[in-house]
Amino acid sequence: MNLIIVESPAKARTIKNFLGKEYEVIASKGHIRDLPKSRFGISIEDLTKHLVPTYTVAKENAATVKEINALAKKADKIYIATDEDREGEAIGWHIAHAIKKDPATLPRIVFHEITKTAIHHALENSRSIDMKMVNAQQARRLLDRVVGYKLSPLLSSKIQKGLSGGRVQSSTLKLVVDREREIQAFKPEEYWSIDTIFKTNIDASLVLYENEKITKLSITNKTQALKIVKSVNADSFVISEIETKQRKSATPPPFMTSTLQQTASSKLGFTPKKTMMVAQTLYEGVRTPDGTSGVITYMRTDSLNMAKEAVEAVRENIVARFGEKYLPIEPKSYDKKTKGAQEAHEAIRPTLLSFTPEIAEKFLKTDEIKLYRLIYERFMACQMNDALFEQQSISFVGKTSTFKASGRKLLFDGFYALIGNEDKDKLLPTLKEGDVIEIQTIKPEQHFTEPPARYSEASLIKKLESEGIGRPSTYAPTVATLSGRTYVTIEKKQIIPTEIAFTVTEILEKNFANIVDVSFTANMEEKLDEVAEGNVDWQKLLSDFYFPFMEQIEQGKEKITSLKTATPLGRKCPKCDAELLLRSGKFGNFVACSAFPKCKYTEQVDAEGNKVEVTVELSDEKCEKCGKPMIIKNGRNGKFLACSGYPDCKNTKSMESGETKSSQIPCPECGGKLLWKQSRRGAFWGCETYPKCKFISKFEPTTLACKEKECTGVLAPRVYRNKEIYECVKCKVRTPREEVK
Repeated sequence: MNLIIVESPAKARTIKNFLGKEYEVIASKGHIRDLPKSRFGISIEDLTKHLVPTYTVAKENAATVKEINALAKKADKIYIATDEDREGEAIGWHIAHAIKKDPATLPRIVFHEITKTAIHHALENSRSIDMKMVNAQQARRLLDRVVGYKLSPLLSSKIQKGLSGGRVQSSTLKLVVDREREIQAFKPEEYWSIDTIFKTNIDASLVLYENEKITKLSITNKTQALKIVKSVNADSFVISEIETKQRKSATPPPFMTSTLQQTASSKLGFTPKKTMMVAQTLYEGVRTPDGTSGVITYMRTDSLNMAKEAVEAVRENIVARFGEKYLPIEPKSYDKKTKGAQEAHEAIRPTLLSFTPEIAEKFLKTDEIKLYRLIYERFMACQMNDALFEQQSISFVGKTSTFKASGRKLLFDGFYALIGNEDKDKLLPTLKEGDVIEIQTIKPEQHFTEPPARYSEASLIKKLESEGIGRPSTYAPTVATLSGRTYVTIEKKQIIPTEIAFTVTEILEKNFANIVDVSFTANMEEKLDEVAEGNVDWQKLLSDFYFPFMEQIEQGKEKITSLKTATPLGRKCPKCDAELLLRSGKFGNFVACSAFPKCKYTEQVDAEGNKVEVTVELSDEKCEKCGKPMIIKNGRNGKFLACSGYPDCKNTKSMESGETKSSQIPCPECGGKLLWKQSRRGAFWGCETYPKCKFISKFEPTTLACKEKECTGVLAPRVYRNKEIYECVKCKVRTPREEVK
């Protein structure tokens, strides 16, 4: 009997289906040996100053190790068949040690797809465990342990309990915080655009005025805009130039990890974590007409390489499905433009082209078929001909100004025949140079410059990839960690840093600049790549980082001022007679008993530390469960109603229909009554006639009238592009709040 050891049970079941009775396949279920969870697990050798890891088998893995050991003793040959990346190589090395075998003596087999052909080919071409890759993984693991175990306790002791820091995590958090700083510092600038519709319904934009090129910020106020409009209206226009060019829309490359996560996010609404979970299932094995098989190649890769056999097969498929004109003369290849080494050696593609999305719908779950279709069609599209467009442009020249119109027509759909094209043709009418044409309408429009957009999960991964931070296997876990540690919240796909994220980042910038420095983190990734290539000694890399970093930790213990105050007040706790302390928490200062957690007495205090007497605010409502009065309480999402009979009655009720105050100023949209309401996103002014009138504002309206000539509208408060402005309800002219007196 021969034994094959893989990582996951699903993969084990799939491979078992391809092999006869002479093979037994078992899963290690990931890492079976690792650094201990409850202690640092790294010691320093006195002479060499090497960092020596202490690896242990966790209790939950003991049964798996025992089972593998029992099979290994009976086996004639033991194959290590973990994933072909650093993590997989290290898992195989740990498995060998766990079953007390010399790693150098165990044959190592690798494959990028779990198909019958690939497995048999791997068994015929085994190799040894690559110790360079193992050492690169060990270096990464120890670096992350050093930073996590030494930096996290410091942050928790100085700022707030439960905080963590990490080598990749902290530099990623700085990217998010820096973007939010840009948004907060952004000051919108007013600018105007001038668009016309010429007769025969041609939309055109102003590109030249009085021999000056019109850029985005050329026209900065209404006075300038109206002056240009007046001048242009007096002009007659001649068609001076008609230009027609052909442009190609290039085929997209096949997917790698980062682009798959980005596209699945934008097109399917999948989080990176969900994308990788579904892809893992497709890789390890799903039902097909021919039995269980992996239907995509390995999904943790930053390579755009494609197997020659796969390319030949997809080219035949393209001809059969679309015809010769959709097939390029030569197969297409793509170059990777991002930093770093290739964790696996092929792009993500389907393994069975005969398993089309139409057939797959009968076998796969909803999310699986969505992702599989995306991968399948992307791989086919990457080997099809480019799409061809005809671009048209027409210039309309007057005495003082030039307008330009543009159009586009699809001449050949190319790869769009497969994946579709959302852009519609915009055709321009047939005109002749020298023809005179009149303006039908002209429209000046006010705009404000916009701050940079917050990162989405997809755009943050794209940024990490372009900066060389992390590797395919770390993108999704890094984003998930930031969210799990409450450093960020995700609202409407936008990543928003919390207040604690700013505090942590500021402290790290002052005391651990290298940890949050993007270039430092990227350079460390490159050094890890060099370890994997055998060009850098992994112990030297660790020593060069460890000793200076530990000096920073010791300095931080002395230099960083604690934000966790616990000042004795000289008063005794009325419940247990222990000392009362003034503490600071995420919601400000409060008084707590020093005997916590045995005694949980607390007091609310004001900014100066004086006790605040809590008064009960009764509402007019009765509890529908017990009939007692309902009282108004404050919660994390604003005010709510709670039964005064608590804890006997725990009934609560939203205050969505109630208000704490009303405005004397009528709603600027419909004239109704404005109410001060609470929601989970904070307090706001809203119209009592909602949903008929959907007016809302974060700040109280005014009775100011619009200053525009002949306009009788009222200025209504708005939040536009994260900035507070006033907007006329009639003419829609916007004015920054600070400019309204």
